Amino acid sequence: MTETGHITGQAIRAMLGQENKYLTFNLGGEEYGIGILKIREIIGMMPVTAVPQTPHHVKGVINLRGKVIPIIDLRLRFAMDEAKPTERTCFIIVETGYGTGRHVAMGIVVDSVSEVLNIKAEDIEDSPAFGSSAVDTSFILGMAKANGRVKILLDIDRILRPGEMQAVAEMATDEGIC
Repeated sequence: MTETGHITGQAIRAMLGQENKYLTFNLGGEEYGIGILKIREIIGMMPVTAVPQTPHHVKGVINLRGKVIPIIDLRLRFAMDEAKPTERTCFIIVETGYGTGRHVAMGIVVDSVSEVLNIKAEDIEDSPAFGSSAVDTSFILGMAKANGRVKILLDIDRILRPGEMQAVAEMATDEGIC
């Protein structure tokens, strides 16, 4: 990439809000990050009530202070092997965009939470192109270089496909919708 192209890419990433603070977490030995403004809270594991006829990565719902919150297992969403929960496994409750201005609270299961990092635009590169339309990387904001490692930055609003997001939104109670 030319110097001008590199600077332009940094400016675009900063304008799109990619330069920011990210909550980082582990999943299957890899490190991921979600923009801190999308995080509502982090809670320990609790019983999940299964909901029939949902995709395999939708684990079900929890009752969080009187609100019904859908739970998504990111390992299963990313076609990883399911893992037994450990003492570090937790739910990250996020606020996802849905449709036009509607926001839905949803929980994601992660292996462990790491830290909050301030990642600069110059440390974020575009998602890799795999040369195939069969590989969906639309939910990846970019690849961040931090602490000598690469962290995959996720666009939590795109983790689920539109039909799946509709189903998750219908699972949430009105109190769970912002």
